[in-house]
Amino acid sequence: MTFQAYLDTIKAKTGLGPAEFIELARAKGFLVEGQKATPVQAWLKEEYGLGPGHSMALVSIFREQVAPSASNEERIDRQFAGAKSVWLLAYDELMATVMKFGSDVSVAATDTYISILRGKGKFAIVATSPKRMDVGLKLKGVEPTDRLAAAGNWNTMVTHRVQLFDGAEIDDQLTDWLREAYDRAG
Repeated sequence: MTFQAYLDTIKAKTGLGPAEFIELARAKGFLVEGQKATPVQAWLKEEYGLGPGHSMALVSIFREQVAPSASNEERIDRQFAGAKSVWLLAYDELMATVMKFGSDVSVAATDTYISILRGKGKFAIVATSPKRMDVGLKLKGVEPTDRLAAAGNWNTMVTHRVQLFDGAEIDDQLTDWLREAYDRAG
C-alpha cells in the first residue's frame, strides 16, 4: 500500500484528512519533538479505529510538523553511526560498483534504510545493524536460494534479501543480482 493510499483510507474511514489530524494531535499535546509513537497509536486506535499501519502514516506526518527534515546525506550518515560504522567501507565499495550501472542511479535514505534508485524506481535497498548489512533486491519471479532469500516481512519494498556478515561477501554474485534488479527497473 502506498503512503497516499493509507491517507485515502484514513479519510474514507474517519472523514478526516492529515490537516485535521494535525490539529487534533496538537490539541492532545502530541506534536512535540521526541513524541513516542505508541501513545499516539493508542489514541488513534481508540478514538478512530485506525490500525498500526494507518496510525504510523499519521505519526510520520506529525513528526514532520515538529522536527526539521534531515537531508539525504544526514540520513545516510545515521545509517553508519556508532557501532554500525563498521559497514561504511563495505557500503561505499558496493555503491561504487552500483553507480557504474548508469548515470540514472541515485540513493534516497529514510531513517531505517537506504533506497537505491534507477530514475524514480527503487530496485534495491541497504539496511545496516552492528552485526550485518542487508541488501534487499526487487527480483520478482526469481526463485529464492540459500543466499538470495525471500524478503518476507523484513521489508515489503523488495522481494529478496542478502545478508552480509563481512564486507568480503560483496562479490560478483551480489553485483550480478543488483545489476539484474537495476535492468528490470528500466
